[in-house]
Amino acid sequence: MRQLNTAGKPTHVAWAIAVCCAIGALEGYDIQAVGVSAPAMAPALHMPEAFIGYASSLTMAGLILGAVVGGWAADRIGRKPVLVASAALFGVFTVLTALVQTSNELFVLRSLTGLGLGGAMPNMIAMGAEISAPERRSATITGIFSGFPAGGAVASLLTLAVLAGVLPKSFDWRLVYLVGGALAIALVPVALMTLPETRPARTGERRNVLTVLFGEGRAAPTLLLCLAFACTTVLLYLMVGWLPTLVVGEGLSRVDAALAALSFNVTSTAGGVAIGIAVDRFGLRRAALASYIGLVLAMGALAATSAFAAILVFAGLAGFFAVGAQFALYAASPTYYPPSARALGVGAAVGAGRVGSIIGPTLGGVLRAAHASSNQVLLATLPVILMGGVAAVALTFVGRAAHETEPDGGGDRDAGAEAELRML
Repeated sequence: MRQLNTAGKPTHVAWAIAVCCAIGALEGYDIQAVGVSAPAMAPALHMPEAFIGYASSLTMAGLILGAVVGGWAADRIGRKPVLVASAALFGVFTVLTALVQTSNELFVLRSLTGLGLGGAMPNMIAMGAEISAPERRSATITGIFSGFPAGGAVASLLTLAVLAGVLPKSFDWRLVYLVGGALAIALVPVALMTLPETRPARTGERRNVLTVLFGEGRAAPTLLLCLAFACTTVLLYLMVGWLPTLVVGEGLSRVDAALAALSFNVTSTAGGVAIGIAVDRFGLRRAALASYIGLVLAMGALAATSAFAAILVFAGLAGFFAVGAQFALYAASPTYYPPSARALGVGAAVGAGRVGSIIGPTLGGVLRAAHASSNQVLLATLPVILMGGVAAVALTFVGRAAHETEPDGGGDRDAGAEAELRML
């Protein structure tokens, strides 16, 4: 199969970006759905609130496995079928979550939902890299993933509506899952009709997983990508899981806390797009430096204030730079792997990084259990952010020539070796 060259067909690219962005938005919504529904779900299912945290962790564990398996499968049977199947999988299991009656059913269904969520991510990244002109690659990938925080913002708005009494008290938590799952299922036929297939032509060479990730000079990029992703997701998911609680710990109301979470999510969408454009224009090194320095300053300022207006501003800036940094890594990761193994390489890096999505909320819980103040929890993230920034900048000093040696099936090299070198 030859790779479909859509770089010169704006309509195809626009459709692919729109559909992938919608899938990403539903992923962001789904991941935060547990937090939105938790206050009503726990008593309805007669289980401790701690079990809701376990359900979130199982979702992340499924996501990690799904990212690796989904990437591996996509390099063999194609990006499009795996992406569509992943969307269908998390759609169906999200709808079924609305029907659970016991905690065991919840745990199983959230684990299976995570598999679908994880399988979609590396394929959206690989497809974005392969449909875009090289000089717009980062902007295309970050445009696709801008839907993710937007979906999280919708979940935050639902939380705010419940707390503010806008929704009736009879609002059923199950509706959160029914709506999200049904929309994902509805996207499946749209994706089948509109998404291009971008899988490269077979080269006749079978690479095992270790060779893809660590052979041919890719050990350093893979390890640095994993470390940078992990550190960034530690911060992101600590903020997603604990920001409202930390704001309440400063003496503010739950509505104020929901507004702070909304500020974090809304500005993160703008940050992802802006940093993606900056990567294309100024290179990964400068964009990463700006993102991580800005993130350190924003988190330090957030830890130093208890004024509501300042919390809104600094939470927004933290979201802007945190998601901007993560999206810069999404944009860079495909360039380190050859086309025939790109989805596997990206999936492994994203999957390993998602370990941070488990560590982040756990770190917040451990610190709070040790009676750390809200400010101390926020300050504890600074060494993690610095480590992620060092890894991201170090990534720009390692070679990425492996992808230039393999044809992409479209008759050309994996487009834009010269453009990719400008990322340095």
